[in-house]
Amino acid sequence: MSQPTAPIRRALISVSDKQGVAAFAKRLAEDHGVTILSTGGTARALREAGVAVTDVSEHTGAPEIMDGRVKTLHPKIHGGILGRRGTDDTVMADNDIAPIDLVVVNLYPFEQTIAKPETDHATAVETIDIGGPAMLRAAAKNHAYVTLVVDGADYQDVLDDLAAHGGTREATRRRLAAKGFAHTAGYDSAIANYLSRETSDTADDTLPARFAPAYEKISDLRYGENPHQRAAVYRHTETGGVSLVDARVCQGKALSYNNLADADAALACVRAFDQSPACVIVKHANPCGVAVAPDLTSAYRRAFATDPVSSFGGIIAFNQQVDADTAQAIVDNQFAEVILAPTITEGALDVFSAKKNLRVLVTSSWTKTGEAGVTLKPVAGGLLVQDDDSELLDRSQLKVVTEREPDGTQLQDLLFAWRVAKFVKSNAIVYAKNGATVGIGAGQMSRVDSARIARTKAADAGLDVVGSVMASDAFFPFRDGIDTAAEAGVAAVIQPGGSIRDEEVIAAADEAGIAMLLTGMRHFRH
Repeated sequence: MSQPTAPIRRALISVSDKQGVAAFAKRLAEDHGVTILSTGGTARALREAGVAVTDVSEHTGAPEIMDGRVKTLHPKIHGGILGRRGTDDTVMADNDIAPIDLVVVNLYPFEQTIAKPETDHATAVETIDIGGPAMLRAAAKNHAYVTLVVDGADYQDVLDDLAAHGGTREATRRRLAAKGFAHTAGYDSAIANYLSRETSDTADDTLPARFAPAYEKISDLRYGENPHQRAAVYRHTETGGVSLVDARVCQGKALSYNNLADADAALACVRAFDQSPACVIVKHANPCGVAVAPDLTSAYRRAFATDPVSSFGGIIAFNQQVDADTAQAIVDNQFAEVILAPTITEGALDVFSAKKNLRVLVTSSWTKTGEAGVTLKPVAGGLLVQDDDSELLDRSQLKVVTEREPDGTQLQDLLFAWRVAKFVKSNAIVYAKNGATVGIGAGQMSRVDSARIARTKAADAGLDVVGSVMASDAFFPFRDGIDTAAEAGVAAVIQPGGSIRDEEVIAAADEAGIAMLLTGMRHFRH
């Protein structure tokens, strides 16, 4: 039966992350008379801090062997952790097993190790912790009597319980046990996913038979998409490269669920542009304006001009350092929810500080469009998993299928519009001209409706569509989309092709004198 309060007389401390552990152990020993057992580097760190430590090998009478691979896998350790007080006392005494009341363990940094590009398979495998998870799970299982700590953030809670109650409360032990099992579950998932990727027989066989992504909570959010929905933000334990959840928040109100979702869409789109200064403005997960220009201020103004109405309250993302001039242009021009960039100057931060509620985020810098990964979509009773849509367009595979070919400027605009269309919800239509969007139609059930909306958006913004180009994320099922483009004055179209009516669609383009390129690749985004 669980004890309302469990005393701590003996603790086993063996941690990879040693931040704060010496001060914690010192308080345990000096304030509460706790005997400290430890191993290897942790024992050295504690002794250097003046904490009296008994080596695990001395406690068990068995040496550490195999370069430390076997040190805590011993009956005196696991019996001390798993022994039920009042039930197993006799067998523990008969086998000279002393109870261990507190286990402080965090595991070898496997996720951090495999996140390094230079890590080879042998190094990764050697970083798989065995003894740590065994002790951790044993303590969590026996939380009726044993306290487990896997996170330094919980050191103070244990000390507070000891000071107030002479031991840890049942509620504390149960909470920490749950945290411990979550810790091992995430750890094992990272290992399983890594080994599955490493042992794939072919390049196409990249998704494991069991998919177990691991995430750790960063914080609760006020609510989800709507006030009646609970929400929290989690970090993927294998995160590498650019991370939205680890972005530095320079100022502003707490980020909401919708802020984060829209910021993620903006970050994904702006990262597609790694040459010229680029700006992306997102509203409700769709780009409503995108532009490249010789400088960021010009890129921002051109992106905003696509759809000033939708840009109000939007998320604005840049691919280069934001300076004071760009910041002033935004502050003078519109209300925005979030500014996102790889770096921001102090002068720009001073300008943004005039808008106290504006969230300003700085991510790490990036040098490529994205790391290979997967996207997840929950469905009733399961999960859909797919590769990220990170495939780049091979320009050598582009096919001109019309009588007229696009000129050099049009080709650049077609490639720009195609890049934007990838991040617009299907059915997606993007009109662009001179490196900027002039109209975007998103998320319609009919592709021709998206084309009409893009045209209407351009007209509402007072933008000239004549001579622009059009990108479609998937093929045109009928010629009506091309007819709509022709009526608007579009000069060239880029689309995947593959419709049974491709000949009809191409004929419509030829009738209107429109140049058309086929990519052979689509970019559905649901």
